[in-house]
Formats: sequence, structure tokens, C-alpha cells
Amino acid sequence: MHPVSQNAPEAAVPVGGARQWARPGLLLASFTLLLLVGLTLPNAAAPDLGPRGWAPGTVLPFPLGPAAVTAALWTAYTLGAAAVVLGIVGRGARELPPPLVAVLAVAAALTAPFGSGDHVSYAAYGRILALGANPWTQSPNTFHGGLDPVVSRVEAPWTEEPSVYGPFATIVQGLTSHGGGDNLRQTVWLWQLVVVVSWLAVRWCLRRMLPGREARIDVVWTANPVVFSVGVLGAHVDLLSTALVVGAIWAAHRYAGLGGAALAGTCAALAISSKFTYAVVVLALLLAFRGRRVARSGALLGAVVVVVAGLQLWAGDHVYDQIGRSARAVSLASPWRWFLEVTGGGPGVRDLISVLAAGAAIAFAWCLWRLVRTSGFLASADVVARTATSADATTGLGGRALTWVVVLAGGYSLAAPYSLPWYDVVVWAGLPAVSTAAVDLVLLARLWVMAMAYTPGRVLGMTEGVQDVTMAVRTKVAPGLLLAVWVWLCARSVRSAGRGGSRPPSAGRPRGSSPRR
Repeated sequence: MHPVSQNAPEAAVPVGGARQWARPGLLLASFTLLLLVGLTLPNAAAPDLGPRGWAPGTVLPFPLGPAAVTAALWTAYTLGAAAVVLGIVGRGARELPPPLVAVLAVAAALTAPFGSGDHVSYAAYGRILALGANPWTQSPNTFHGGLDPVVSRVEAPWTEEPSVYGPFATIVQGLTSHGGGDNLRQTVWLWQLVVVVSWLAVRWCLRRMLPGREARIDVVWTANPVVFSVGVLGAHVDLLSTALVVGAIWAAHRYAGLGGAALAGTCAALAISSKFTYAVVVLALLLAFRGRRVARSGALLGAVVVVVAGLQLWAGDHVYDQIGRSARAVSLASPWRWFLEVTGGGPGVRDLISVLAAGAAIAFAWCLWRLVRTSGFLASADVVARTATSADATTGLGGRALTWVVVLAGGYSLAAPYSLPWYDVVVWAGLPAVSTAAVDLVLLARLWVMAMAYTPGRVLGMTEGVQDVTMAVRTKVAPGLLLAVWVWLCARSVRSAGRGGSRPPSAGRPRGSSPRR
């Protein structure tokens, strides 16, 4: 018994007039604005990458000023979020034709990454590794006297910071550096290809784990302009880590034996060795096994330990130094920032925030769990185990693991004192397995607020007026909106419990999908 597809009944519902074209029109406008920013000359959102070499250069030969870039991105994020809402709660969302997916992938590869200067830092850390130095102890501004043609291009505020990324991500960055040589644009473009392939790989895995939900996958992942912008067009390492997380779940879903568990553990270890927070996939898989597969759990954990330890030994003792130093950071857009400023800050206050945030993450994960268990794979797990064929049970395992990623990573991203919009990418990769509109809308509100708050995303290239406006949004508007999202999530969870929503469906009549976000 496969889970009831949210998209199946929608195909028979007639959609007419303006409603039929509203979502495609919003998507077209949103993607056009995003690509416009990425295809123009360097601007307030996109660092100058220097001579193009053999990599793609600027396609549109005109600049966009800081105000135009900010307005374009804010408009694109708002229109894109509206399109996602229509795809979730509306009718008639369709699977993207393969040619449109290919167009998006090619367009992403032709743009210059924007939204931060992180991709320049990736190139620098890869260059440091490729030239035989240690990126976890070597700061960019001191490497080769600050004269290296790639490393010297790192932008503030990261010029004095060694790498915070794990060994595997840094190895990939080193490989792109070998390919790009001493040309920054070439190195960044090779990294962009890694990101685009990761984005496509997530879609490929999801379509095989969630049959019948192809349209849902494209609504929340492939054709989600906000995710596409902050993740793919931003060329963030989170896309690589997310692909490894989804790949780990796919391996456990596809192969039922110990070999599949070991492969899943290997992919999970590579995700952890890219960014440590992606260890969430290990807990998600263990919870999806439901304690009934002791041997598989052991194989999973054994592979994780072996691969992580091996990469750690190769990288050396300092690979996670930066994580310890940044553990007490608090984002400007976080509600915790208000608490920090009201209390006067200081190490003690930051420690208290870390403790409170950990408690909040657990509470938010609990709220998400209460909302998703009635309509997602968590609710149907027992029914699947009793009545399904082996193929259907495998689908249930993948869906349960993805749902646990949403619950655990979603709770963490909502509560974390230091968080940025691209940290949410892994949550959205898991959302196709969930069929609860409230969860979708809460997480979309969080992502939209964060994307708006960190526009244009760099600390350079802005006029004083634009900087004043964007900082006001980041420090005054965003924390209040995110606090409202917290309240909204808790209230919806309480209402769901009050309606008896935490009871699982009966074995004879599995629950279908609820309306979307």
C-alpha cells in the first residue's frame, strides 16, 4: 500500500482562467528576476570574480545598482514564495517537464553566484589545500603574503578566518581548485557544477523514494525559486551536504541489507565531513529503522565512524577548531539577537542563549512531529509494516527518514541562534515526504523571512541608503517576524492536539494528504 499521493486527486480537478496561469506566471517572473541578478555584471549581491578564462562570463552587459539588486531579489523572493503557496494549497500543480529542469540547470551554470561571498571562500580554502597548506589553520589574508590570485580575493568579514568546513567538502573544493588553477572564475564555475549536479541528484533520489509525489517534489524543491536562489544560485556547500543526506536515505531505502546500510553510513559520513550539523541524517535513519533492524543500525553507525575517523585523521587535529569558536555566535536576524542586546551580551549570556536555543529546538521539533505524524509517513509506518508489500515498505522507510529530517533539521533551523537562509535547504529536500500544510507554511515563512533579511547578502558594494534599509530589515523586522513564526508553529501544534490530530489513522483506512501549506 503506497502512501496516498497528494497530487493524484488534483489531476482530475478542473482549473480555469486566471488561477490556472497564476502560479506559472509567478514562477516565470521570480526566476527571471533571479537570473537577471546572476547574469549581469558584478553587483552588490555578486562579487567580482575577475577574468573569465574558459568559464562562462557575464551574459548581460549592464550593471545593476545596489537598490535595483535589492528590489529585484526582494520581489523575486516574494513572488516565488507566493508561487510555492499556490502549489501547496491550490490545485493542479504539475510535474516539471525534463526540458524545463534542464533549462534551469543550464541557466544556473551560466550565472555568477550571488547572495554572499561564500563561494570565493570555498575557492580560497580549496586553493590553500591544493597548494599543500592547511586551510583549517591558514587564514586567507596571510596566505602567500596576501598575494595569491585566488585566496587574496576573499571578502570581509572572512579574510582572517580559516576554514569552518569539513574534510570532504574541502577535498571537493581542492579538486575544483586543481581544475581552475589560478583563475578564480574558473574555480568557482567548477564548484557551481558540483552544486547544480547536487541539486539534480536530490531530485533524482526523491523521485525514486516517493513514487506518486513527483509534482510535490517539483513544487517544494525543483521549482521553488527561494530554495533555488539561496542554495543553487548562491552556490553553497549546503547543496553538496544535502545531496549526501538524501543519498544516504536513498541507499537505505533502495538496499535492504547490511551493504545498503553501510553505503548509507558512508554517504552520511561524507555529509557530516562537509558540515557537522548534517549529522542529523544519522539520527533520522536510526529513527526510521524504528529499532527493529539492529544489524543494519550497527552497519550504518560503523560506516559513519570509520569514514569520519579516517577523514579526521587525514585532515589533522584542527579541522573542527572553527566550529568551537563560532558556537556562541548569534545572527543579526535571529530573535535571540534581541535577547542578547537587551541583556547586554557577554559570554555568560551567550552560553545561556545556547542552552535556551537547544531547548527551543527540541520543543519546535516536537511541534513539527505532532503536525506531520497524522498525514506523513510517520503515521502510516505501522500500517505499512503490517499490510504492505516489501517494495511499499521500502518506500515507507525512505519517507519516514525524510520526514524525520524535516522534524529534526526544521526544529534546529528555527531555533538556532546563528542561522542563514541556505541552512534550510536540507529541510526542503525532505519536505516532499510530508503532507501537512501547516508545516509547509511555517517553514516557508521562515525561509522567506531569512532570504529577505540577508539580501543582498554581502557587506560590500552598497550605498549608505541601501545599507540602512537592508540592515533595518535584518535587525528590526526579521527577528519580530521569526518570533511570530515560532508562536504560529506552537499554536498550530496545540490546535492539532486539541482536535485529536495526534492520533494515527486506522489500519483499515489510511489517511490521505491534507491541503498544502
